[in-house]
Amino acid sequence: MRLSQLFLRIGVFVIAAIACTFAARATVAIVEDVSVMSVQEDLVDAQMPWASVLGDGLQVIIEGEAPTEAARFRAISTAGRVVDASRVIDNMSVVDTAGIAAPDFAVEILRGDSGVSIIGLIPAATDREALDARITQIARGLTVTDLLETADYPVPDTWRDAMTYALRALDLLPRSKISVTANRIAITAIADSARQKADFETSLARNVPQGIRRQVRITAPRPVISPYTIRFTKDADGARFAACAADSPATEQQIMEAAIAAGFSGRSSCVQALGVPSRTWGRAAALAIKAVGDIGGGTVTLADTDITLVGLETTDQDTFERVAGVLENALPDVYALSTDLPRPPEASADGPPTFTAQRSSDGAVQLSGRVVDDLSNMTAQNYAAAKFGAGNVNMGTRVTGDLPQDWSVRVLAGLEVLAQLQNGSVAVTPDLVTVKGETGNANAQAIVTNLLIDKLGQTAEADLDITYVKELDPAAGLPTPDECIANIENVTDGRKIVFDPGSATLTSDSQPIVDDIAEILQRCPDIRLQIAGYTDSQGGEEMNQELSQTRADAVLNALRVRRIPIATFTAIGYGEADPIADNDTADGREANRRIAFSLTQTAEEAAAAAAADNDAADAEETSQTDNETNE
Repeated sequence: MRLSQLFLRIGVFVIAAIACTFAARATVAIVEDVSVMSVQEDLVDAQMPWASVLGDGLQVIIEGEAPTEAARFRAISTAGRVVDASRVIDNMSVVDTAGIAAPDFAVEILRGDSGVSIIGLIPAATDREALDARITQIARGLTVTDLLETADYPVPDTWRDAMTYALRALDLLPRSKISVTANRIAITAIADSARQKADFETSLARNVPQGIRRQVRITAPRPVISPYTIRFTKDADGARFAACAADSPATEQQIMEAAIAAGFSGRSSCVQALGVPSRTWGRAAALAIKAVGDIGGGTVTLADTDITLVGLETTDQDTFERVAGVLENALPDVYALSTDLPRPPEASADGPPTFTAQRSSDGAVQLSGRVVDDLSNMTAQNYAAAKFGAGNVNMGTRVTGDLPQDWSVRVLAGLEVLAQLQNGSVAVTPDLVTVKGETGNANAQAIVTNLLIDKLGQTAEADLDITYVKELDPAAGLPTPDECIANIENVTDGRKIVFDPGSATLTSDSQPIVDDIAEILQRCPDIRLQIAGYTDSQGGEEMNQELSQTRADAVLNALRVRRIPIATFTAIGYGEADPIADNDTADGREANRRIAFSLTQTAEEAAAAAAADNDAADAEETSQTDNETNE
């Protein structure tokens, strides 16, 4: 009996021991799981997802590759806040910093009326004092905001050249944004005028660092013309514009189509400008120009909303009145029409009274002819002195009576016209202002026409023989043909002329690109340019060649519409030839569908280049022979 009770007690103790053992193990497992989960969650919350947590009993093991030694220490500290630090086992490694790639150094610079701001990452080896001094000098006393960071990595080979060029551009452009990397510079700026824009582009095209791509986009406001003027004449000398203003390419095309139908054969001289008096300007101008053709010749002048139609001395009276009546009824309501049909003047033995102003190439000005009275004579002298310098003016006028009432106004208008010429003469009579001379302003004829209309009225008659001389143009520092191509490559960097699928119609997104190219070509007269069209390899070879040709022709025509002289341009379609990418991929085919611009050579230039290459080859061969002989 006692023995049975003993065995029973032993069995109870054994069972209790086994139960305690399992309970202890379960408790440890629960503690382990809770610890691992809690530490892992805190590491994730601390932005350290690279660290992983393992449990080993009551110990917590942290593994993973820490980006820095500091990150490794933060991981241990984070785990120590969850469990006892003695339970944390460090099994982490640290990334080898020697194998980390250098960062892309980049700088963004903004310059405006409030100052200069610069932000980005630059090499630690940069001379900060010199950079800060240069930026301060460019700011010219305005605020400089410096948000640059540095990194201690090797300096790219082209970085210093890129920054030097960028700072030169920043100094040149008072309102600009310049983005710089080691291999690319992007410049966006605003100019005050079209001439300043051209000067900026020419300056930026010089001394471009080798191995660095440029993207330059400079915008300029359109000029404001007042009065907004068109003057179209058709006579025995042909059809021509003395002045032409349009508010858009579509309006210009409308005007030119009417002029061509009336006998005009030159290229458009219309200036796209602000100040148009009505949205119906193009329609009114087209109707007025058509009227000149319908009466067989004459002059029509549009000055804002006033239109004056003047016939020739030989114009038939009935025809003139009929055409004028049709025009008056067809014009939009905002326009007012006046007409004038001159008759042959009566002959005068003495000829009409005349005032003449002459300007020589050395700046001397001679005034001669008739003036109304002493006060008018003094006024003309003082006005000329203000325009040309008192020391340059010689007076040869005489005071006479019996002159037209507006004679003094016509004299002063003649002097103002003379100021538009570098050399030449202006002769003023009661019915005509005759201008002959040379100028360095390509728009001088339009300026003179606007001036005479403004001062003497829309019926003012003028005979203009003004010659533009490139050497007299202060902005004649035109880019070379190679610089023109480089500028085209700059504005098309990252942008592409695109057509509707399977057609030669430019997309709306391509129009601004063609506008930018046209602005560059305005500064590149007589350049021999090839416009090459290419396609991918999909489709038939003959069909691709035809498509590439029509697309090249479309670009050529788009430039012609933008008033670019295209006589020296050629458009050639090469089809699927000369691929620049793999036609087996969608990206490659997209790259191969392109328009390319390049210079062409005349036969003489090609022969000269070939001769030069042959001479160089002969010289090299002779040099090699001499070396062999010496050996």
